[in-house]
Amino acid sequence: MPVPESSIAPRALLRDDVYLRLRDSIVDGTLQPGEQLRDQELAAWLGVSRTPVREALLRLQQAGLVSALPGRSTRVASLDARAVRDAQAVVAAMHELAVREAVPQLTSSDVERMRQANLRFATALEAGDADAALEADDELHGIPVAAAGNAAVSAVLEQYTPVLRRVERLRFASLAGRGSVVLHARLVDLCEQGDVDAAARVSFETWQTLEPLLDSLAHDAATVAEQGD
Repeated sequence: MPVPESSIAPRALLRDDVYLRLRDSIVDGTLQPGEQLRDQELAAWLGVSRTPVREALLRLQQAGLVSALPGRSTRVASLDARAVRDAQAVVAAMHELAVREAVPQLTSSDVERMRQANLRFATALEAGDADAALEADDELHGIPVAAAGNAAVSAVLEQYTPVLRRVERLRFASLAGRGSVVLHARLVDLCEQGDVDAAARVSFETWQTLEPLLDSLAHDAATVAEQGD
């Protein structure tokens, strides 16, 4: 059949844009844990119809950023220690795989971009700028993911990384993330040297630096539960 003259791309772009804006608003704390999400209010805020908002909320629920039960309101999900640990395990494994596949494909330009991203990351940490730190961290890790060209890895990371980013904002707002600067530098050096196994190990290790925050999150949840008994 002939290709239709009209394109569905604008709708797809609108849907994705709404999802990204709501996702980022949850990650950066604009929409707080427990806050009720009414699709009509969100649609008015974003200047769109309710349909893409509803689609975005379903995607956010699948990602663990929104909670909704039949007959009850839709709310921003709380920071659940178990959910974050699950996401951490998946994200760490996916980045390890991406680096393993990417190292042989990385160019000198890719390596230099990773190095510059780490410099921006360190500068942002010193300034206590969590948003800039997250942006630089995303860029650094995104380079080997893009070089790997593994669509399945990219899809999984898109779903689960935002769950971690909510916790990482707490760490990157202080100097507690300085250890990641060192790990990033090692990762870049190993990528440059073409050491696949060592680079993959360091990539995995980088995502384990969240453990102290996850332990604190679990402790806080246990304390709240005990107080409620």
